[in-house]
Amino acid sequence: MSSVEQNKKVVEQFFAAMNQGDVAGFLRLYHPQGVCWTSGSTLISGTMSLAQITHGAGAIFEAFPAGLVFTITAMTAEGDRVAVEAESKGMHVSGVVYNNLYHFLFEFCDGKVLKLKEYMDTELVTEVLCGGQHPD
Repeated sequence: MSSVEQNKKVVEQFFAAMNQGDVAGFLRLYHPQGVCWTSGSTLISGTMSLAQITHGAGAIFEAFPAGLVFTITAMTAEGDRVAVEAESKGMHVSGVVYNNLYHFLFEFCDGKVLKLKEYMDTELVTEVLCGGQHPD
C-alpha cells in the first residue's frame, strides 16, 4: 500500500474513532509532535499541541453525550497531505442539533497526523459550542 493510501486509511480510522467516542483511538493516530489548528476567532480557535489535545479531547464527547457523527463527503490525497470535506451532526447538551460542514487538511509524518487544520462555520461554533461567547 502506498503512503498516500495509508494516509487516507489513517484519516478514515481517525473519523471512525471520533464517531465511536474513542478518544484514545484518535489520539494514537497523532505524531508525537502533532498539533491541531482550528480556524476563526472563537473560544476554540488557534493551535493546540498534542498535550493540549490530549487534555481537552474528551470535552467534545461531554458536549455531545449521544455522540457527534462525522461523515466524509470527499477525500483527496497527495504526498503527505489528505484533504477532507465532511459534515457533522449531533445533539448538543443545550438541546440544539449541531450540523456543521468542514474542510480538514491532514498533514502526515511517519504515517501519523503531524498537523490537522480544521475549517468550518465559525459562527455556528460560537453560537452552539461556545454558548454565544466570544474571546476577550
